[in-house]
Amino acid sequence: MAKKDNKKNTKKQAPRIRHLCSLGTLGGYGGKNGEWSVAKKLKRIRKAGFDGFLGRVHMLSPQDVKDSGLIFACTTDMGGPEDVEPKLTACKEHGARCVNVQMLDHDTTTKVAVTRAREVMAFADKIDLDVSIEVHRDTCTETPEKTYALAEGFEKAEGAPLKMTWDFSHPAVVKHLSPPYWDRLAVRPDLMQLSNQFHFRPFNGHHAQVPALDANGKVTPEFLDFMEFADAVLANWLQTAGPGRELFACPEQIAGGYMLSVFGDRFKDVQTIKDHLGRSFKKHAKNWVPSADGFASGS
Repeated sequence: MAKKDNKKNTKKQAPRIRHLCSLGTLGGYGGKNGEWSVAKKLKRIRKAGFDGFLGRVHMLSPQDVKDSGLIFACTTDMGGPEDVEPKLTACKEHGARCVNVQMLDHDTTTKVAVTRAREVMAFADKIDLDVSIEVHRDTCTETPEKTYALAEGFEKAEGAPLKMTWDFSHPAVVKHLSPPYWDRLAVRPDLMQLSNQFHFRPFNGHHAQVPALDANGKVTPEFLDFMEFADAVLANWLQTAGPGRELFACPEQIAGGYMLSVFGDRFKDVQTIKDHLGRSFKKHAKNWVPSADGFASGS
């Protein structure tokens, strides 16, 4: 009986993937009465099997978040030091489970970026908010070189690594990469393991967003190349994921400049990506066992 109980406890403690859908995915979706309301979009997201959603505080109210029954992963911009307290406080008040910060500008110096990151993380700790700095173009992490300079500067100053949100579509395009992507993108596997936010936008070396499905509803070759990389990312993360850890995974197929008119249904795309990520995570999680030091051994 004890062995069975141990198995049940281990299963309860096992790391979990939390699937998120960006509100940006449903931008422009609607019917004869116009674009869907935020409340309706959130209902569609929940019905499609997502655990949560990605959005910004100006898009909805704290009550909308509460009524949705979904995890809220909040994205916010961060400029000067005067932004830190009010913006992170607003995220907290809106019920954000985790926060993704797009910080500063493409021409920000590493010195300034390190200072701001330290201020952001210090205030996040003060109000007990789970915050990460995103790897994103037109921010202080625009290139891999700027990203890792920030990470190294922060670690040197704080004696601890910087928690980051990884969207690998940005460095892949900056470096014009060809598949397979792992060797060029996995520069700091340790920082990837520390992270709990990943924006799994399908990409190739020339396009930051490529369709998961073609016109016939079949998965695209480009998406399969991307999934080979995503599969390795998930395996790497699970290697050190301690009991109860959560990975927030958002397949960011969104409207705006990322979207081309020849692309198909973004909402179908993100559901396809979710299913593939879920199967990959489940495959690697089968080998997960808790270890004495609180970390895990996995695939």
